[in-house]
Amino acid sequence: MSFVKPELEYVELLPLLIVLGGACVGVLLEAVLPRGSRRVPQVVLSLLVVVGALVATVLVGTGLDIHEAGGQEARGLVGAEGSIVVDGPTVYLWGLVLVFALAGVALFAERRLEGGVSGFTGQAAALPGTDTERDASTRGLEHTEVYPLLLFAVAGMLLFPAAGDLLTMFVALEVLSLPLYVLCGLARRRRLLSQEAAMKYFLLGAFSSGFFLYGAALVYGYAGSMTFAGINEAVRAGGGDRWLLLAGIALLSVGLLFKVGAVPFQAWTPDVYQGAPTAVTAFMAAGTKVAAFGALLRLLYVAFGGERWSWEPMLWVVAIASMLLGAVLAAVQDDVKRMLAYSSIAHTGFLLVGVLGVQAAGDLAVGQLSSLGSVLFYLTTYGFSMIGAFAIVTMVRDAGGEATGFGRWAGLGRRSPLLAGAFAFFLLSMAGIPLTAGFIGKWAVFTTALDAGAWPVVLVAIAASIVAIGFYVRQIRLMFFTEAHPDGVGEVTRSSFLTSSTVVVCLAATLLLGVVPGPVLDLVAGAGDFIR
Repeated sequence: MSFVKPELEYVELLPLLIVLGGACVGVLLEAVLPRGSRRVPQVVLSLLVVVGALVATVLVGTGLDIHEAGGQEARGLVGAEGSIVVDGPTVYLWGLVLVFALAGVALFAERRLEGGVSGFTGQAAALPGTDTERDASTRGLEHTEVYPLLLFAVAGMLLFPAAGDLLTMFVALEVLSLPLYVLCGLARRRRLLSQEAAMKYFLLGAFSSGFFLYGAALVYGYAGSMTFAGINEAVRAGGGDRWLLLAGIALLSVGLLFKVGAVPFQAWTPDVYQGAPTAVTAFMAAGTKVAAFGALLRLLYVAFGGERWSWEPMLWVVAIASMLLGAVLAAVQDDVKRMLAYSSIAHTGFLLVGVLGVQAAGDLAVGQLSSLGSVLFYLTTYGFSMIGAFAIVTMVRDAGGEATGFGRWAGLGRRSPLLAGAFAFFLLSMAGIPLTAGFIGKWAVFTTALDAGAWPVVLVAIAASIVAIGFYVRQIRLMFFTEAHPDGVGEVTRSSFLTSSTVVVCLAATLLLGVVPGPVLDLVAGAGDFIR
């Protein structure tokens, strides 16, 4: 048996290679630089890597050619010996992840809110409350390893929606998950809560990865192939043990639905969002959702498109449960971060409504937004709103750090009207109020689902949206029309230029996507379909 040298499309894979290379350089900096002089080089390196990868993504997107793939003409190519697919949706998702990663680096670099030190713990191995931990805090120590960890997570997020086979998708799942498990346990304040969040995320994530692997084994047993194209051919050809296929689809779905935080696999979401450092929560809430939904869409559209009538009822149930449970439980929270966490579960349900609108390209009228395009646009609007909202959460503080209890936010609109107004605008966008990005996003996914005949799910989505308006408006009323208790006030702390810029950019994007969504809608429509 002779060895065949694999061929890699280095130009098309350049964004992924830049991020992976930058992460490795970041690890080397940790080894060669003195401990007190690592932060600035790490921040500069991370910013340069993300910006460089973003520029490379734009170049790759403008240079994609029309190729013959799967019996149809598609824009893009299947590279890395079939392991990675670079097509229009992949490039759009890459750009989205990198934009959110840029915001993540900015929030990670914030120091002013913590009195001149990082929001990450000085010594993660020290037991909370011990002299060792207090000494590390007094000396101003910080874990600059968070920057290469972020870059490794970004690399996994780039690979996840671009995977062309189940093994590559699993590798991407682990590459993006493992750094996040560590990052969630590194909060400087409320150390026990942060460590608990990291442990819950790790244990439940390990279980979900096991489900994914078992599902991959069952699907391989049915199709005799790990590639999505090979699985698609086997599914359309029929034959074999169909129960093996259905069990494999179910188990693979468990692994991916866990990452998007869908019911009944959402138990980790509120605890992790609350316990993790808020900069990590912001980055994770946006980036992970984008990458995981990209992977879910590719798996369902490409590998199991011929079994639509088998997995669609499952998604109906999961979407309805996610919307209702997320909206109802968010309404009874008394912590801002937990409220946003349950809100994200409801948004997962709304995104799944868009996934249910899957149609063949030939079924679409000219100019009609596809299901894939509607989900991509919703992910864009959701990500900007979430990052902006969590960035504002970092600024409201008391003596113990972030003041996330609702009582601390009472009267915030009188103490800091601009900050409270920005937070209110993000909440209105999440609620889907007209002239915000969230309204256009919901309109897009609801319309494509109606066109596909999923009107019962759309009715539930509208009902859940009405419930969600209630708890978003409650938070706005708390900030602007409720008197603050003298002993329970969260003061707004002045942030650095990086955090302030993140809020301004997210606010501008949320406004522009609601008022003039046309260019981005054209962009997602121009991304085309997955290579099948």
